[in-house]
Amino acid sequence: MREIQFREALREAMSEEMRLDPKVYLMGEEVAEYNGAYKVSQGMLDEFGAERVIDTPIAELGFAGIGVGSAINGLRPIIEFMTFNFSLVAIDQVINSAAKVMSMSGGQYSCPIVFRGPTGNAGMLSSQHSQNFENWFANTPGLKVVVPSNPYDAKGLLKSSIRDNDPVIFMESELMYGDKGQVPEEEYLIPIGQANVVREGTDVTIVSFGKIMKVALAAAEELAKNGVNAEVIDLRTVRPIDYATIINSVKKTNRCVIVEEAWPLAAISSELTYHIQRHAFDYLDAPVVRVNSLDLPLPYAPTLIEAILPNVKRTLAAVEAVTYR
Repeated sequence: MREIQFREALREAMSEEMRLDPKVYLMGEEVAEYNGAYKVSQGMLDEFGAERVIDTPIAELGFAGIGVGSAINGLRPIIEFMTFNFSLVAIDQVINSAAKVMSMSGGQYSCPIVFRGPTGNAGMLSSQHSQNFENWFANTPGLKVVVPSNPYDAKGLLKSSIRDNDPVIFMESELMYGDKGQVPEEEYLIPIGQANVVREGTDVTIVSFGKIMKVALAAAEELAKNGVNAEVIDLRTVRPIDYATIINSVKKTNRCVIVEEAWPLAAISSELTYHIQRHAFDYLDAPVVRVNSLDLPLPYAPTLIEAILPNVKRTLAAVEAVTYR
């Protein structure tokens, strides 16, 4: 094991897969000459050349479409969006082409493509650059949606995503690229669709994913000081969702709080709440409580950002509500 940054874990995953398979390539804005907007692809142009690390114009619809077409024809592209806010320009290619080509061709064509880049807020970037679309993409049959929370998961899940024969939405965070974590030097893969029990507990289940795992774990630490033993689950992927791990945890703790950065309407937390009440109703000692961003576009002011996003204080209040403390 060695400690590396989140961005380095992603770079290792892409580089290792490109060395193993000449059909894998990276394409997006500033990924080559500039070494990536967030330096995720630093040095990859020097190693793999301009035919496999490709700078594009600011034209997401265009280069996403090129990626989809090349995937259908046998390549395995990694398409980087500078932020998933910009993927809205290309969403027709993602939803109507990549996600549907397998079913609409009667299984004759697959689309092994990874769309990756940062999701959610990244500080004071205001409404148009701070949105969470995990639940949007997860609502689409034919897509897989991966949202890692640490460097170890990021590398193992990205390698699995690149090898997958279905289109994968791989969502990161600008606020996590500098995070450090322990990552093995030897090769490893993490299966898509397998949640991780990060912290075992007995009193309440806290479920989250992506960078909001930091909020969930910090809340669990605070709860422990007051004698509340929280079990914390990292979803890792939001399509497919590992419902079994969550249900088994709730059957043990009898209470659940779900913490998610997205807006509350039709969120991943809504879906989880339905499945928990459907499959663990008799085990619940309190209603499931969700902690989402407030139902507002994210403003620029840092004080308002703090008030709108999920945080430790709101998570603690939710746990207090389900534990009746």
